[in-house]
Amino acid sequence: MRPLLSVGLCGLLALGSAAPATAADDSLMKQAQEQFKPIPLEPPAIKGVATTPELVELGKALFFDPRLSQSHNISCNTCHQIGLGGVDMLPTSIGHKWQRGGRNAPTVLNAVFNATQFWDGRASDLKAQASGPIQNPIEMGISAEHAIVMLKGIPGYATRFAAAFPASKDPITMEDAVTAIAAFEATLITPNAPFDKFLRGEADALTAEQKAGLALFMDKGCSACHAGVNLGGQMYAPFGAVEKPGADLLPVADKGRFQVTRSAGDEYVFRVPPLRNIALTPPYFHTGKAWDLRQAVSVMGASQLGQKLSDDDVTKITAFLASLTGEQPKVTYPILPPSTAVTPTPQD
Repeated sequence: MRPLLSVGLCGLLALGSAAPATAADDSLMKQAQEQFKPIPLEPPAIKGVATTPELVELGKALFFDPRLSQSHNISCNTCHQIGLGGVDMLPTSIGHKWQRGGRNAPTVLNAVFNATQFWDGRASDLKAQASGPIQNPIEMGISAEHAIVMLKGIPGYATRFAAAFPASKDPITMEDAVTAIAAFEATLITPNAPFDKFLRGEADALTAEQKAGLALFMDKGCSACHAGVNLGGQMYAPFGAVEKPGADLLPVADKGRFQVTRSAGDEYVFRVPPLRNIALTPPYFHTGKAWDLRQAVSVMGASQLGQKLSDDDVTKITAFLASLTGEQPKVTYPILPPSTAVTPTPQD
């Protein structure tokens, strides 16, 4: 039996061991590690927020509660669906009274790693971002005052806010509500993508095609803007730095960050979008007009780099982008506190 056992063990060892990294793998990995960072396994702390389980649970309830909208029909999750990569897979989202938003809804997943929020960077952090859609007349369409009357009119929220903000004499405020939502959103990270494993030293975490795509992504200049933990989300850039795309992708009326700063240099400048889970979140660009990731890669090559990428280059870069899909958050849908006779009713 010894020869059979020996052969069996050798076979198992051969199957279970990864191929040794080549010199090319080592060089590529080192170059990547200088430009990118893996998503941490645990959610990061939010500056100025003492995160507790009670705070996160309250934030989760508020994230899913459609009563934070004027019609009682739209929640944060409506446009940032956790089961769809943190987006709604629409060119632009449908809001209050069936109005259309002006830009494609960015993903909420890994948003905590972005330097600013929204396409134009008008929100400095998740707290500022959370308050925007609630009060936007095109999105959730409710005033801050009405939202607080709503929450106070749902008796079950009193104990949840008190548990989340034990030191507050009046914890049901808009400030507390958006703090809780931000604390929950910060937990929506997607670690352990194949690319994360590669950055941590697992040479065989990427396929040969993905490694070739990664090399192209860096060598062509994509990583000059799409770097860091989120492969983007850290800076602003003009869309069409070298060659303006068509008006369908870059409408003349939407001048991007200019609408925030009123600086002529910010016309058609947008926050560089993060690329984490990009394969899950079509359509692409702030207009949501590109449904094919290959098309988006080609457009970026021409518009931002001034290069006509070959079909082979596009295929390899697209394969690399697929390696950015991480472990999706497993979120149990919350049981929300019920409305009562004193709860304000929905309004048109």
